[in-house]
Amino acid sequence: MRSIIFQKRGFFYLIVPKIMVLLKITSASNPYKSRVFCVWSKPYNRLLIGTPGSGKSMLAQRIPTILPDMTLEEAIEVTKIYSIAGELDANTKLIATRPFRTPHHSASAVSIVGGGSKARPGEISLAHNGVLFLDEFPEYRKDVIESMRQPLEDKKITVTRAAASYTYPCNTMLVVALNPCKCGYYGDGSDRCRCTETEIRKYLGKLSGPMLDRIDIQLEATPVKYADLKAMKGESSQDIKKRVNAAREIQKERYKNEAITTNSQLSGSLIEKYCEIGENESKMLKNAFDSLGLTARAYTRILKVARTIADCDGREKINEMDIAEAIGYRSLDRKYFG
Repeated sequence: MRSIIFQKRGFFYLIVPKIMVLLKITSASNPYKSRVFCVWSKPYNRLLIGTPGSGKSMLAQRIPTILPDMTLEEAIEVTKIYSIAGELDANTKLIATRPFRTPHHSASAVSIVGGGSKARPGEISLAHNGVLFLDEFPEYRKDVIESMRQPLEDKKITVTRAAASYTYPCNTMLVVALNPCKCGYYGDGSDRCRCTETEIRKYLGKLSGPMLDRIDIQLEATPVKYADLKAMKGESSQDIKKRVNAAREIQKERYKNEAITTNSQLSGSLIEKYCEIGENESKMLKNAFDSLGLTARAYTRILKVARTIADCDGREKINEMDIAEAIGYRSLDRKYFG
């Protein structure tokens, strides 16, 4: 079953099969779920929201198992950063696996973005070419969350001290997970939530508009029922990773004459060149832009995600379903943060 999109009174309604948040998540008979994880393996920032026990952390921890293999250049970059930070094991000559960093929510801004007396790389740089997973995101201090805005946009961060300035790369996949409220049960369809509207807004208010604007993909995790656990057929991470590597090769070939290697690095004129859409797709995107109050940054991010969705399906042309699905990945703004 493919996802279905329809528009009514200026709103977009995306009907998709449920995404099972488990170790073996993807069903071979369900092309939508297979494509979800192909898209998830690309370096886009993403947000997971849902009630406690719905599998947000488990899903995030499985991401490294489906990420594309690191190139030699990427491995050298990561190894250099770990060497500078003093975290390179004496017996390790080259880090060949993508980093997966999970700092605690008590971490300071310096530990996340870098700095200190020795201008040490922070977690956002130590996760370069890998994943930075921040669980219980609203529990992080406001200044810590806001300090990541510019590095996430520039893919690098400059730490300046009196003696010198140091620039560290941070082409990082940010994954954040959070409950919908302090108690965790807001919007789950039951009467378990005891939070007031003011408490909910205060809790979710830790995520500012500019920070949310830098999130490419938003997904709502719902608990899996026992019957689904018993009936579900899974596909291994290795099989998913094969498709992921295939999609990465498509992008490497497409951008061989450009100074980029992935869709997420597209900007400016390159977006116009490689994310060309037809009249129907343009109308759909315009309606979403107007009705959902999207920003220029959100517009370009939707195009890049749509480009990746088409790649995961093995298509060069972006169609309406790709645009609709990419818009659907930003649909939680209105429900939780509007």
